[in-house]
Order: sequence, then C-alpha cells, then structure tokens
Amino acid sequence: MSTNTVAGVRPAAEPTASQGAAAAFRGAVAAEWTKLFSVPSTWWTILAGLVVMAASALQLAIYAANDNTNDDPLDDRGIVTVGSVVIDSVELTQYAVLALGLLAITAEFTSGTIRTTLQCTPARGRVLLAKAVVAGAVTFALGLLLGGVGALVARPTLGGWGSAPAAGTIGDIVAVATYLALVGVLALGLGAALRSAVLTITVLFAILMIVPLSLMEPDIAVLNRIADVFPGVAGGHFMAGDTEPYPGAVGLLLLAGWAGAALLLGRAALRRRDA
Repeated sequence: MSTNTVAGVRPAAEPTASQGAAAAFRGAVAAEWTKLFSVPSTWWTILAGLVVMAASALQLAIYAANDNTNDDPLDDRGIVTVGSVVIDSVELTQYAVLALGLLAITAEFTSGTIRTTLQCTPARGRVLLAKAVVAGAVTFALGLLLGGVGALVARPTLGGWGSAPAAGTIGDIVAVATYLALVGVLALGLGAALRSAVLTITVLFAILMIVPLSLMEPDIAVLNRIADVFPGVAGGHFMAGDTEPYPGAVGLLLLAGWAGAALLLGRAALRRRDA
C-alpha cells in the first residue's frame, strides 16, 4: 500500500478521453476567437455591415413613407412595421456579414497559416467545427446589433407611417440574427471547400440571389418551388414568418440544412486535400 493511500490521499484521476476531447475543443474555439478578432479585416467587416444596414434601412424607410405621401394612390403601402424594414435591409447587408464566415477560413489558406492551425489541432473536423461555433456566435451577435441599428434608423424615418410593437420588432431582430448566423456558417463551409474568397463569394451570390431569381423569373410553378428551397429564399420566408409556400419554421430548417451541408462539404475537402 502506498504512502498516499495510507494517508487517505487518493491520486488524481486521469482525464477521460471525452474530457480530453472537450478540453481540446475549448482550446480550438479560444484560438479561433483570438484569430478572428486579431485581424483588421474583422473590424472593417463589422463597420461595413453597420454602414450598409443603416443606409439600407434609411432608404427603404424613405421609400415607404414617400409611397404613402405622393400623388399616386396606387402605391400607398399604409402603416409599415419597423421589423419588415429591417428584414428587407438584410438583402444587401448579408454580403458584408457573411464575409466574416468565409474570411475565417479562406484568409488562412491565402496566408498559409492554415498549416500552423492544423499542426496545433490535427483533427481537421474539430478545427472546422470550432470555426463554425465562433463564426456563428459572432455573426448572431452582430445580427442583433445590426437589427437594432436598422430599427433605430427606420423608426423616426417612417414617422407616422411606421409601427414598432416591441415583441414583434424584437422577434424580427432575433430572426435576422439567426439568419445571418446560419449564412455565416454556410459561407465558412463553402470557404473551406473552395479555399478562395473570390470564388466563395461568387458561389454565395449565385445561390443566395442569382439562381433563385432566375428560376422565379418565368413564373412557372415548378421552377418557383425549386427556388423556394434555396437558402436565401428559405431564409426570407423564415424571417417574414410566412405560411406559404411553407411555414417559416420549414424555411429555418432548409437554411440550417444548407449550412450543415456546406460544413460537411468543407470537412470532406479539408480531410482529402493537403493544406
């Protein structure tokens, strides 16, 4: 019997495999958080998002107020909710926000620092998941900030033509933040697969806007249904709380599915190809 056992002192238990994996994952998340906020591009991207959101919300609110006060009664829109202006402003603002997701991975491929990252954390799936957690959390928080800024700009601009019920406005802002977080993760996954910021933003622009708009242009039912499953359209139905062509919750699930599929694609590319 050892001295420690006689004295009543038990030896420290060895960490289990799951505890070791959890600690490694926490370390990977901390490293990704530090990297993201240590580069100027992150702060410039956040600033760009704030400027685009404020400008878009201001412009859309002016349009809504003018439609109600001009000499043409056919375009009168009546009372407009502030939340709807914020949601419509996301169409342009999202491209500033998703840059956070794609740059979190493509910048490392461009600079070559991805080799150091993978040496520190050899499990490539863990690296990508840590990046996804950080990108999703940051873009969600940024989405809340952007939604708040958009609401603050739109409310006084709309004047008497605007409505801002507290519960509805907060719900719309949270929906916007959720959409931007999932789009940010989608951008990350595609960035891991494509490795190029330019190529990634091109593909994102295509699947979020160009392809669905092209499908809807002929106004053919089957093409409209196909367009409805694309991430930008599905996210729009979710944010607006639509009931047609499917409930908003289905739109959220479709958008989450796109984000998850992009991560799986990125993970496969990371495992198959050298850094």
